[in-house]
Amino acid sequence: MDIEIILDPNLTPDQIAELAVVAENGGVRTLWHSNLYSAWDAFIALVPAAMVTSRIRLGVLAVSPYEMHPLKISNAILSLNEIANGRAIIAIGGGGAVISATSAEGVRLNPKKMRIVRGVREAVEIVKAAYSGELIKPYKGELFQITLPVRTDWAKSDPPLVYTCSDGPQMTRMGARVADGMQLGDLTIHRAAEVMENVQTGLAKRAEPIDDFRVGNYWAWHIKADREQSMYEARRSLAWRTQVVPPFHGLDLILEQDDVQLVKDNFDNFAKAYYTRSGQIDGVPPELVEYLIHAVASAGDYGDIDRELERYSELERAGFTDLALKIFDDPMDGLKTICERVVPKFA
Repeated sequence: MDIEIILDPNLTPDQIAELAVVAENGGVRTLWHSNLYSAWDAFIALVPAAMVTSRIRLGVLAVSPYEMHPLKISNAILSLNEIANGRAIIAIGGGGAVISATSAEGVRLNPKKMRIVRGVREAVEIVKAAYSGELIKPYKGELFQITLPVRTDWAKSDPPLVYTCSDGPQMTRMGARVADGMQLGDLTIHRAAEVMENVQTGLAKRAEPIDDFRVGNYWAWHIKADREQSMYEARRSLAWRTQVVPPFHGLDLILEQDDVQLVKDNFDNFAKAYYTRSGQIDGVPPELVEYLIHAVASAGDYGDIDRELERYSELERAGFTDLALKIFDDPMDGLKTICERVVPKFA
């Protein structure tokens, strides 16, 4: 299993370039930049990193075709890929931060109305068609159409990898059928068998087989020398772990039903802990908060790393090819710790 890194999007491009060099030398497979609505543009921010590295892959996630037309996604990722000499990755999802910030509530939370699986599939097809030269002909999807010829003969590098950001069974099967890989979010071992079954179902329906389909998992890394600082950081961002975000998918796999309801009833307090940066989650017992943190993230001091390595090994045994560790405060310290303590265990 390869180790990847996801960076805070508020870092400057120069900071990202410095981190990319350390990550490349430390054996990290991919450096991911999150696509958010109030931070550096992810494609632009990775350009300096592309210019000072030669092996590490550089990825952008998650980009939605409902915020950026697939043709523009194609242009952006092909441009970054040229600068990176064929090392770029794009991860396409149905929602994301921009959708949350700009869409009406009813649309944002209604995948059937948005036809998310169809939209992501067509976006993947368009990006792949762009770098293969097939968009010289019209693309006639149900949701997206391209009518004028699109020439991409200026793109000379090896093609970028195109992933889906998957979670539910339909999106997972679709991603395995049409993409080069997928990123899942905060997935605990409880759902691994279900996910891998859907991956295999999708792979069996591919038009052409793929030798190296990648299945990655986003995972929050809060490990620090100071345990209290680690737990504060973990509490502060706990609202955005997949099981804690409405509709609380999979929360019942890690908590008793009464505790599940308590988390649901107090979601606004989880979010408040983030927006105020207080890390204080009102209405939920501290022991439940700490239990939930350890269920959905890596937190603690350096003495807890071996415990986390066993968790990661479980994911590897379940079939995951990549683990993308999201680092938060003090990113260089976090990155160096991961390169020294985690990467060698999975090399």
